Amino acid sequence: MISGLQHPNLVKLYGCCAEGNQLLLVYEYLENNSLALALFEYRLQIDWPIRQKICIGIAKGLAFLHEESSLKIVHRDIKATNVLLDKNLNPKISDFGLAKLDDEDKTHISTRIAGTIGYMAPEYALWGYLTYKADVYSFGVVALEIVAGKNNMKYRPNEKFVCLLDWALVLQKHGKLMELVDETLSSNFKKDEALRMINVALLCTNPSPALRPTMSAVVSILEDHLDLPEFNLESRSHDDGDDELKFQGLRDKYDEMRSLSESQTLTHSSNTTKRLLFHYI
Repeated sequence: MISGLQHPNLVKLYGCCAEGNQLLLVYEYLENNSLALALFEYRLQIDWPIRQKICIGIAKGLAFLHEESSLKIVHRDIKATNVLLDKNLNPKISDFGLAKLDDEDKTHISTRIAGTIGYMAPEYALWGYLTYKADVYSFGVVALEIVAGKNNMKYRPNEKFVCLLDWALVLQKHGKLMELVDETLSSNFKKDEALRMINVALLCTNPSPALRPTMSAVVSILEDHLDLPEFNLESRSHDDGDDELKFQGLRDKYDEMRSLSESQTLTHSSNTTKRLLFHYI
């Protein structure tokens, strides 16, 4: 299946080897490792045009998987760790270990939960309801990380906020979205492109999958071929007076998960995930 997926923004599989208990997949070599390491660990000097190229490249790779490939696939684990960078910092989506083939006769797949905390769409995490829009949500989180240069799971400007996305929603409510832009960029970025990427990220992470765009639409918006649709996120933001009651349970769970490796893949049953997110509901 993987060898049949040929796209500039997908990691190329050269072959496989099975000898004894050694089961190996042989991929192309990506000189700059993962986007997560580049952004959060090595802190490579990735300028704005490169960030724009990386974000659009990931979107194109997902649009291919969802809409253009003969094999329609939901990746299920889109995150910065699973985006690799070649010597020219071109992005390549990798790790199809959790991918699901789509049955065109079904509107969605009901499946056991598998993915990474902080990137999973709510309808998938709570009910195991899997569509392409789960990948769209995960992409939105990654796009936000690219703009901010911060890890969604690990960044909390203060104790009022659960994660990077939570902070972004509050900034959106107060008209201060530009505060999200990575301070290491200084003023060396295009404000209109940065704002477009942030708004696309927030649109992609809408709680309702029906209100998220397709990945082909995301590509068109990021390339400025399609206007960003108007959308209202106020219902997602929280009032200052309700912070402690509304988010304490979720905040505690994030504290527990932060001790785990960001790259670790977590698998939970649907019932476990429901208990996990009960306080948030």
